Amino acid sequence: MEWQFWIDRGGTFTDLVGISPLGEQIVRKFLSEQPDKHGDPAIRAIKDILNIKEESPIPLGLIKEVRLGTTVATNALLEDSGAPVVLFCNRGLKDLLKVGDQHRPELFTLKIVRPKFIANNVLEVSGRIDSKGVEMNPLVIDNELKDQVHQHLLNGEKTCAIALLNSYANPKHELHLKEWLIRTGFEKVICSHQVSSLPRLVPRGQTTLVEATVSSVLIAYLQQISNALGTSTRLRIMASSGSLLVPDFLLAKDTILSGPAGGMVGAVATAHDSGLSQKPLVGFDMGGTSTDVFYVHADQGNNWERDSETEIAGQRLIAQRLPIHSVAAGGGSIIYESGGRLRVGPRSAGACPGPACYRRGGPLTITDANLLLGRIQAETFPAIFGPSGNQI
Repeated sequence: MEWQFWIDRGGTFTDLVGISPLGEQIVRKFLSEQPDKHGDPAIRAIKDILNIKEESPIPLGLIKEVRLGTTVATNALLEDSGAPVVLFCNRGLKDLLKVGDQHRPELFTLKIVRPKFIANNVLEVSGRIDSKGVEMNPLVIDNELKDQVHQHLLNGEKTCAIALLNSYANPKHELHLKEWLIRTGFEKVICSHQVSSLPRLVPRGQTTLVEATVSSVLIAYLQQISNALGTSTRLRIMASSGSLLVPDFLLAKDTILSGPAGGMVGAVATAHDSGLSQKPLVGFDMGGTSTDVFYVHADQGNNWERDSETEIAGQRLIAQRLPIHSVAAGGGSIIYESGGRLRVGPRSAGACPGPACYRRGGPLTITDANLLLGRIQAETFPAIFGPSGNQI
């Protein structure tokens, strides 16, 4: 006789489906950011349904399970709000991850705008392991390296990524370096063999950098959720691959498409229950910041195709994901004038102040354009807008 909740925590809206102990289904939508509210919107939504005061804890044993889709790690990466990272690499490969594989996303573009390099600083270490995992040269932690590490610690940089050649075959050097860095004072150390056991240093290294910069943000968020729910509630996180993972064994890189993956899983299940699984399925999910689309072949069932890599913010990650494609244009994407024409995105108004029609002083967005064109049925939305968050 316990509650169950399924939550999609987006940048603009937090959507919640709750199942009461009597089997009653409750659906709610909340703005993810509200100036006069504190704490996570997912927890606020749960407390609202359970009639628990915002400052009061959730009683133990009241909630059986919470399943959560979240873009916290994605937003931290896109907004460059993750932790500053120091990268450790083999001597002579200092610029490798910055150069990448020289892939050009726009072949005929004359002015190439490269994504920001995640690492604030790069330190080279001696030592080399060959492709068969045999140590060619031992790892050397000399006085020069010690002085450099000490200086970064004094500057407050306590997160680092280690990406060494062929560590997937033999992680000896990465593990040795990690142990020393933790003893020296680093609080977060991510090794490339931990995020991927595959060759190809560039994508493995870029994945390690992403994991290092956003993992602390995601872990802190999930810890906040876990603390609020209590030890008796089981928490499961939707991964980009469409599977549910427990927080203890979760990597941030596996949640980059967490919310959209949940949408695809739900759409396929709905089509199956409606007797439409024998027909092709096209999914369209327009959020506040981006729009996600997918296609499922007829009679594919749950044997979905999964891509082994994910590309986001110019970074190629080794992380399984469902075949979902995103464009940086959502309901909150800002419309502006440039060069005599209207442009859209990629900047978003978010939940606060949100689009102009939210009546909180926000800018003109796609949502406002759709409202003016009569494409939005405003009366069907909950009363969560306006300066006090109580207007339709």
